[in-house]
Amino acid sequence: TTGHLIYKCGGIDKRTIEKFEKEAQEMGKGSFKYAWVLDKLKAERERGITIDIALWKF
Repeated sequence: TTGHLIYKCGGIDKRTIEKFEKEAQEMGKGSFKYAWVLDKLKAERERGITIDIALWKF
């Protein structure tokens, strides 16, 4: 995913990914940790779909 690429290129730190992973597991969506790098809306995270486009600069 794009979030994984951003992480691998150093655009986001490991601690933040670990936070997303914990939150995703609590919602029963453990595999969504990288998607949440760009999916910021609560509805996106709850439904597991992208609603709004996002840009990331690093």
